[in-house]
Amino acid sequence: MADDLYSNPTHPTLPRTEEDCLDRLRLIRSRRVGAVTYHRLLAEHGSARAALAVLPEIARIAGVQGYAICPVEVVRAEMSQARAAGAVPLFHGANDYPQALMDLPDAPPALWAQGDLSLVQRPMVAMVGARNASSLGLRMARRLAEGLGQAGFTVVSGLARGIDAAAHAAALASGTVAVQAGGVDVIYPEENAQLAEDIRNRGLRLSEQPMGMAPQTRHFPMRNRLISGLSRAVIVVEAAARSGSLITARNAADQGREVMAVPGHPFDARASGCNMLLRDGATLIRGPSDVLEALGAPAQCSADTVAEMALCDDPLPGPAPTDRPLAEASALHSRILARLGPSPLAEDQLIRDLAMPPASLAAALLTLELDGQIQRQPGGLLSRA
Repeated sequence: MADDLYSNPTHPTLPRTEEDCLDRLRLIRSRRVGAVTYHRLLAEHGSARAALAVLPEIARIAGVQGYAICPVEVVRAEMSQARAAGAVPLFHGANDYPQALMDLPDAPPALWAQGDLSLVQRPMVAMVGARNASSLGLRMARRLAEGLGQAGFTVVSGLARGIDAAAHAAALASGTVAVQAGGVDVIYPEENAQLAEDIRNRGLRLSEQPMGMAPQTRHFPMRNRLISGLSRAVIVVEAAARSGSLITARNAADQGREVMAVPGHPFDARASGCNMLLRDGATLIRGPSDVLEALGAPAQCSADTVAEMALCDDPLPGPAPTDRPLAEASALHSRILARLGPSPLAEDQLIRDLAMPPASLAAALLTLELDGQIQRQPGGLLSRA
Protein backbone atom coordinates (compact mmCIF):
# COMPACT_ATOMS: atom_id res chain seq x y z
CA MET A 1 0.00 0.00 0.00
CA ALA A 2 2.81 2.38 0.89
CA ASP A 3 4.52 1.75 -2.43
CA ASP A 4 1.30 2.54 -4.26
CA LEU A 5 0.89 5.79 -2.35
CA TYR A 6 4.38 7.06 -3.10
CA SER A 7 4.91 5.86 -6.67
CA ASN A 8 4.52 7.24 -10.20
CA PRO A 9 5.30 10.97 -9.73
CA THR A 10 3.13 13.18 -11.92
CA HIS A 11 3.33 16.81 -12.95
CA PRO A 12 1.16 18.85 -10.54
CA THR A 13 -1.61 20.92 -12.05
CA LEU A 14 -1.97 24.61 -11.23
CA PRO A 15 -5.10 25.82 -9.39
CA ARG A 16 -7.65 27.10 -11.90
CA THR A 17 -10.85 27.31 -9.88
CA GLU A 18 -11.83 28.33 -6.36
CA GLU A 19 -12.25 24.66 -5.50
CA ASP A 20 -8.65 24.00 -6.58
CA CYS A 21 -7.50 26.84 -4.34
CA LEU A 22 -9.49 25.48 -1.42
CA ASP A 23 -7.97 22.03 -1.93
CA ARG A 24 -4.47 23.45 -1.87
CA LEU A 25 -5.15 25.41 1.29
CA ARG A 26 -6.72 22.35 2.91
CA LEU A 27 -3.61 20.32 2.12
CA ILE A 28 -1.10 22.79 3.55
CA ARG A 29 -3.32 23.55 6.56
CA SER A 30 -3.70 19.84 7.40
CA ARG A 31 -1.88 18.54 10.44
CA ARG A 32 1.70 17.34 9.92
CA VAL A 33 1.86 18.69 6.35
CA GLY A 34 4.72 21.14 5.96
CA ALA A 35 6.04 22.76 2.81
CA VAL A 36 8.38 19.88 1.87
CA THR A 37 5.69 17.23 2.44
CA TYR A 38 3.17 19.31 0.50
CA HIS A 39 5.42 19.55 -2.56
CA ARG A 40 6.18 15.81 -2.45
CA LEU A 41 2.50 14.88 -2.19
CA LEU A 42 1.57 17.20 -5.03
CA ALA A 43 4.37 15.86 -7.25
CA GLU A 44 3.40 12.26 -6.56
CA HIS A 45 -0.37 12.61 -6.94
CA GLY A 46 -0.72 15.42 -9.45
CA SER A 47 -3.30 17.53 -7.62
CA ALA A 48 -4.17 18.66 -4.12
CA ARG A 49 -7.50 16.81 -4.29
CA ALA A 50 -5.78 13.52 -5.10
CA ALA A 51 -3.26 14.12 -2.31
CA LEU A 52 -6.06 14.84 0.17
CA ALA A 53 -7.74 11.56 -0.76
CA VAL A 54 -4.69 9.47 0.22
CA LEU A 55 -3.48 11.59 3.15
CA PRO A 56 -5.43 9.76 5.89
CA GLU A 57 -4.06 6.41 4.69
CA ILE A 58 -0.52 7.78 4.60
CA ALA A 59 -0.97 9.04 8.16
CA ARG A 60 -2.31 5.61 9.25
CA ILE A 61 0.72 3.85 7.77
CA ALA A 62 2.95 6.34 9.61
CA GLY A 63 1.27 5.34 12.88
CA VAL A 64 -0.98 8.38 13.30
CA GLN A 65 -4.38 7.27 14.52
CA GLY A 66 -7.62 9.18 13.93
CA TYR A 67 -6.07 11.53 11.38
CA ALA A 68 -8.41 14.09 9.82
CA ILE A 69 -7.59 16.52 7.02
CA CYS A 70 -8.33 20.22 7.41
CA PRO A 71 -12.10 20.81 7.05
CA VAL A 72 -13.20 22.79 4.03
CA GLU A 73 -15.12 25.19 6.30
CA VAL A 74 -11.83 26.28 7.88
CA VAL A 75 -10.23 27.32 4.60
CA ARG A 76 -13.47 28.88 3.34
CA ALA A 77 -13.42 31.07 6.43
CA GLU A 78 -9.78 31.94 5.74
CA MET A 79 -10.59 32.90 2.15
CA SER A 80 -13.47 35.05 3.36
CA GLN A 81 -11.24 36.75 5.94
CA ALA A 82 -8.65 37.40 3.25
CA ARG A 83 -11.19 39.02 0.93
CA ALA A 84 -12.32 41.28 3.76
CA ALA A 85 -8.69 42.30 4.37
CA GLY A 86 -7.96 42.89 0.69
CA ALA A 87 -5.45 40.02 0.56
CA VAL A 88 -4.96 37.76 -2.46
CA PRO A 89 -3.47 34.23 -2.55
CA LEU A 90 -0.29 33.43 -4.49
CA PHE A 91 0.02 29.70 -5.14
CA HIS A 92 3.32 27.98 -5.84
CA GLY A 93 3.87 27.68 -9.57
CA ALA A 94 1.38 30.35 -10.60
CA ASN A 95 2.49 33.31 -12.73
CA ASP A 96 2.08 35.81 -9.88
CA TYR A 97 4.05 33.69 -7.39
CA PRO A 98 7.54 35.13 -6.62
CA GLN A 99 9.91 33.38 -9.02
CA ALA A 100 12.83 33.85 -6.62
CA LEU A 101 11.19 31.34 -4.24
CA MET A 102 10.58 28.65 -6.84
CA ASP A 103 14.00 27.01 -6.41
CA LEU A 104 13.60 26.53 -2.65
CA PRO A 105 12.80 22.97 -1.54
CA ASP A 106 10.65 24.39 1.27
CA ALA A 107 9.05 27.19 -0.75
CA PRO A 108 5.69 28.16 0.77
CA PRO A 109 2.84 26.45 -1.09
CA ALA A 110 0.72 29.58 -0.69
CA LEU A 111 1.34 33.20 0.25
CA TRP A 112 -1.14 35.88 1.22
CA ALA A 113 -0.32 39.26 -0.30
CA GLN A 114 -1.48 42.82 0.26
CA GLY A 115 -0.26 45.58 -2.04
CA ASP A 116 1.66 45.90 -5.28
CA LEU A 117 2.41 42.42 -6.67
CA SER A 118 4.72 43.81 -9.37
CA LEU A 119 7.40 44.47 -6.74
CA VAL A 120 8.30 40.76 -6.50
CA GLN A 121 9.08 40.69 -10.22
CA ARG A 122 11.93 43.18 -9.75
CA PRO A 123 15.42 42.29 -8.42
CA MET A 124 15.31 42.31 -4.63
CA VAL A 125 17.85 42.89 -1.87
CA ALA A 126 17.13 42.15 1.80
CA MET A 127 18.19 44.31 4.72
CA VAL A 128 18.04 43.02 8.28
CA GLY A 129 19.55 43.99 11.61
CA ALA A 130 19.18 44.84 15.26
CA ARG A 131 15.90 45.91 16.80
CA ASN A 132 17.74 48.12 19.30
CA ALA A 133 19.76 49.69 16.51
CA SER A 134 22.23 52.49 17.07
CA SER A 135 21.95 55.90 15.47
CA LEU A 136 24.72 55.04 13.01
CA GLY A 137 23.04 51.74 12.18
CA LEU A 138 19.71 53.40 11.44
CA ARG A 139 21.41 56.05 9.34
CA MET A 140 23.25 53.38 7.35
CA ALA A 141 20.03 51.40 6.80
CA ARG A 142 18.30 54.48 5.42
CA ARG A 143 21.19 55.34 3.11
CA LEU A 144 21.43 51.79 1.75
CA ALA A 145 17.67 51.51 1.22
CA GLU A 146 17.47 54.86 -0.57
CA GLY A 147 20.45 54.11 -2.79
CA LEU A 148 19.37 50.58 -3.71
CA GLY A 149 15.84 51.76 -4.37
CA GLN A 150 17.08 54.42 -6.76
CA ALA A 151 19.21 51.77 -8.47
CA GLY A 152 16.07 49.74 -9.26
CA PHE A 153 16.02 47.21 -6.42
CA THR A 154 13.07 46.30 -4.23
CA VAL A 155 14.11 46.36 -0.56
CA VAL A 156 12.92 43.36 1.46
CA SER A 157 12.79 43.15 5.26
CA GLY A 158 10.74 41.77 8.14
CA LEU A 159 8.77 44.76 9.51
CA ALA A 160 10.54 44.54 12.88
CA ARG A 161 11.53 47.63 14.84
CA GLY A 162 15.00 49.08 14.34
CA ILE A 163 16.89 48.33 11.12
CA ASP A 164 13.90 46.67 9.40
CA ALA A 165 11.62 49.64 9.99
CA ALA A 166 14.26 52.15 8.88
CA ALA A 167 14.91 50.24 5.64
CA HIS A 168 11.18 49.91 4.84
CA ALA A 169 10.50 53.58 5.50
CA ALA A 170 13.42 54.76 3.36
CA ALA A 171 12.39 52.49 0.47
CA LEU A 172 8.68 53.34 0.40
CA ALA A 173 9.09 55.66 -2.57
CA SER A 174 11.00 53.11 -4.66
CA GLY A 175 9.39 49.87 -3.51
CA THR A 176 9.61 47.65 -0.43
CA VAL A 177 8.35 44.20 0.57
CA ALA A 178 7.58 43.31 4.20
CA VAL A 179 7.58 39.59 5.01
CA GLN A 180 5.53 39.02 8.17
CA ALA A 181 5.91 36.26 10.74
CA GLY A 182 2.19 36.08 11.53
CA GLY A 183 -0.83 36.50 9.30
CA VAL A 184 -0.61 39.27 6.72
CA ASP A 185 -3.47 41.04 8.51
CA VAL A 186 -1.78 40.88 11.94
CA ILE A 187 0.67 43.74 12.58
CA TYR A 188 3.62 43.04 14.85
CA PRO A 189 5.01 45.02 16.55
CA GLU A 190 2.05 47.34 17.04
CA GLU A 191 4.31 50.41 16.94
CA ASN A 192 4.82 49.73 13.22
CA ALA A 193 1.10 49.84 12.43
CA GLN A 194 1.33 53.06 10.41
CA LEU A 195 4.41 51.83 8.57
CA ALA A 196 2.59 48.59 7.76
CA GLU A 197 -0.35 50.54 6.37
CA ASP A 198 2.02 52.67 4.28
CA ILE A 199 3.64 49.51 2.90
CA ARG A 200 0.23 48.07 2.05
CA ASN A 201 -0.64 51.23 0.11
CA ARG A 202 2.73 51.80 -1.57
CA GLY A 203 4.60 48.49 -1.27
CA LEU A 204 3.77 44.84 -0.60
CA ARG A 205 3.15 42.72 2.50
CA LEU A 206 3.55 38.93 2.34
CA SER A 207 2.95 36.02 4.72
CA GLU A 208 2.69 32.25 4.43
CA GLN A 209 0.73 31.99 7.69
CA PRO A 210 -3.08 31.74 7.82
CA MET A 211 -5.06 34.95 8.04
CA GLY A 212 -5.46 36.14 11.61
CA MET A 213 -2.51 34.08 12.92
CA ALA A 214 -0.66 35.85 15.73
CA PRO A 215 3.11 35.47 15.30
CA GLN A 216 4.77 32.85 17.48
CA THR A 217 8.44 32.21 18.18
CA ARG A 218 8.68 29.38 15.64
CA HIS A 219 7.29 31.60 12.88
CA PHE A 220 10.24 34.01 12.81
CA PRO A 221 12.87 31.58 11.45
CA MET A 222 10.29 30.54 8.83
CA ARG A 223 9.83 34.19 7.89
CA ASN A 224 13.60 34.71 7.74
CA ARG A 225 14.06 31.99 5.10
CA LEU A 226 11.56 33.85 2.89
CA ILE A 227 13.32 37.20 3.35
CA SER A 228 16.57 35.66 2.12
CA GLY A 229 14.88 33.47 -0.48
CA LEU A 230 13.23 36.42 -2.18
CA SER A 231 16.48 38.33 -2.45
CA ARG A 232 19.64 38.27 -4.51
CA ALA A 233 21.58 39.34 -1.43
CA VAL A 234 21.08 39.80 2.32
CA ILE A 235 22.72 42.81 3.96
CA VAL A 236 23.14 42.66 7.74
CA VAL A 237 23.49 46.21 9.06
CA GLU A 238 23.77 45.51 12.79
CA ALA A 239 23.43 42.20 14.62
CA ALA A 240 24.50 40.72 17.92
CA ALA A 241 26.43 37.46 18.02
CA ARG A 242 23.17 35.57 18.65
CA SER A 243 20.36 37.12 16.65
CA GLY A 244 17.67 36.33 14.12
CA SER A 245 19.57 38.38 11.56
CA LEU A 246 22.35 35.79 11.55
CA ILE A 247 19.73 33.08 10.92
CA THR A 248 18.69 35.04 7.85
CA ALA A 249 22.33 35.29 6.76
CA ARG A 250 22.82 31.54 7.18
CA ASN A 251 19.66 30.91 5.18
CA ALA A 252 20.99 33.17 2.44
CA ALA A 253 24.25 31.21 2.25
CA ASP A 254 22.37 27.89 2.15
CA GLN A 255 20.09 29.23 -0.60
CA GLY A 256 22.97 30.44 -2.75
CA ARG A 257 22.34 34.13 -2.11
CA GLU A 258 25.03 36.73 -1.44
CA VAL A 259 25.76 37.57 2.21
CA MET A 260 26.89 41.12 2.97
CA ALA A 261 27.56 42.95 6.21
CA VAL A 262 28.28 46.46 7.45
CA PRO A 263 31.32 46.53 9.77
CA GLY A 264 31.04 47.98 13.25
CA HIS A 265 33.11 48.94 16.26
CA PRO A 266 34.61 45.85 17.98
CA PHE A 267 33.38 47.07 21.39
CA ASP A 268 29.76 47.46 20.25
CA ALA A 269 27.79 44.25 20.88
CA ARG A 270 25.36 45.26 18.15
CA ALA A 271 28.17 44.92 15.60
CA SER A 272 29.60 41.61 16.77
CA GLY A 273 27.43 39.51 14.46
CA CYS A 274 28.33 41.62 11.41
CA ASN A 275 32.02 41.43 12.23
CA MET A 276 31.75 37.64 12.59
CA LEU A 277 30.12 37.43 9.15
CA LEU A 278 32.91 39.52 7.64
CA ARG A 279 35.52 37.31 9.28
CA ASP A 280 33.82 34.30 7.72
CA GLY A 281 33.79 35.75 4.20
CA ALA A 282 30.77 38.04 3.86
CA THR A 283 31.15 41.02 1.52
CA LEU A 284 32.01 44.25 3.36
CA ILE A 285 29.48 47.01 2.66
CA ARG A 286 30.19 50.73 3.11
CA GLY A 287 27.38 52.09 0.95
CA PRO A 288 25.03 51.35 -1.97
CA SER A 289 27.85 51.32 -4.51
CA ASP A 290 29.50 48.37 -2.73
CA VAL A 291 26.28 46.37 -3.03
CA LEU A 292 25.86 47.21 -6.71
CA GLU A 293 29.47 46.31 -7.44
CA ALA A 294 29.19 42.96 -5.63
CA LEU A 295 26.00 42.07 -7.51
CA GLY A 296 27.37 43.28 -10.84
CA ALA A 297 24.26 45.42 -11.19
CA PRO A 298 24.29 48.68 -13.14
CA ALA A 299 22.92 51.54 -11.06
CA GLN A 300 20.05 53.59 -12.45
CA CYS A 301 21.50 56.60 -10.66
CA SER A 302 25.01 57.92 -11.06
CA ALA A 303 27.85 57.23 -8.65
CA ASP A 304 27.85 60.93 -7.79
CA THR A 305 24.18 60.70 -6.79
CA VAL A 306 24.88 57.73 -4.53
CA ALA A 307 27.83 59.54 -2.95
CA GLU A 308 25.77 62.67 -2.37
CA MET A 309 23.03 60.62 -0.71
CA ALA A 310 25.57 59.10 1.66
CA LEU A 311 26.82 62.53 2.70
CA CYS A 312 23.61 64.54 2.83
CA ASP A 313 22.12 65.46 6.18
CA ASP A 314 18.55 65.13 7.32
CA PRO A 315 16.71 68.46 7.84
CA LEU A 316 16.72 69.80 11.35
CA PRO A 317 13.35 69.53 13.06
CA GLY A 318 11.96 72.59 14.74
CA PRO A 319 9.44 71.94 17.50
CA ALA A 320 9.71 74.31 20.42
CA PRO A 321 11.35 72.95 23.59
CA THR A 322 8.98 71.95 26.36
CA ASP A 323 9.28 71.07 30.02
CA ARG A 324 9.47 67.32 30.48
CA PRO A 325 8.11 65.39 33.48
CA LEU A 326 10.31 62.76 35.16
CA ALA A 327 8.89 59.77 33.23
CA GLU A 328 9.32 61.58 29.93
CA ALA A 329 12.89 62.56 30.80
CA SER A 330 13.69 58.94 31.68
CA ALA A 331 12.27 57.78 28.35
CA LEU A 332 14.41 60.37 26.55
CA HIS A 333 17.53 59.14 28.37
CA SER A 334 16.75 55.59 27.20
CA ARG A 335 16.33 56.77 23.60
CA ILE A 336 19.66 58.62 23.71
CA LEU A 337 21.52 55.62 25.15
CA ALA A 338 19.94 53.31 22.58
CA ARG A 339 21.32 55.47 19.77
CA LEU A 340 24.86 55.66 21.20
CA GLY A 341 27.55 53.01 21.26
CA PRO A 342 31.32 52.82 21.73
CA SER A 343 31.84 54.33 18.28
CA PRO A 344 31.64 58.15 18.54
CA LEU A 345 28.64 59.93 17.05
CA ALA A 346 28.37 63.61 16.21
CA GLU A 347 26.01 65.46 18.56
CA ASP A 348 24.23 67.21 15.69
CA GLN A 349 23.56 63.82 14.06
CA LEU A 350 22.05 62.56 17.31
CA ILE A 351 19.80 65.63 17.36
CA ARG A 352 18.59 64.85 13.85
CA ASP A 353 18.06 61.15 14.61
CA LEU A 354 15.93 61.95 17.65
CA ALA A 355 14.06 64.73 15.81
CA MET A 356 14.51 67.16 18.69
CA PRO A 357 15.65 70.77 18.99
CA PRO A 358 19.15 71.17 20.48
CA ALA A 359 17.89 73.06 23.53
CA SER A 360 15.62 70.19 24.57
CA LEU A 361 18.41 67.65 24.22
CA ALA A 362 21.18 69.61 25.94
CA ALA A 363 19.87 69.11 29.48
CA ALA A 364 19.42 65.38 28.98
CA LEU A 365 22.94 65.02 27.59
CA LEU A 366 24.38 66.93 30.51
CA THR A 367 22.54 64.70 32.99
CA LEU A 368 23.81 61.53 31.31
CA GLU A 369 27.33 62.93 31.18
CA LEU A 370 27.30 63.77 34.90
CA ASP A 371 25.96 60.27 35.60
CA GLY A 372 28.92 58.81 33.74
CA GLN A 373 26.72 57.09 31.13
CA ILE A 374 28.04 59.01 28.12
CA GLN A 375 31.37 60.59 27.24
CA ARG A 376 32.13 63.73 25.27
CA GLN A 377 35.08 63.63 22.90
CA PRO A 378 36.83 66.36 20.87
CA GLY A 379 35.02 67.56 17.79
CA GLY A 380 31.51 67.49 19.28
CA LEU A 381 31.39 63.68 19.39
CA LEU A 382 29.50 61.55 21.88
CA SER A 383 29.89 57.90 22.83
CA ARG A 384 28.39 55.56 25.40
CA ALA A 385 30.61 55.03 28.42
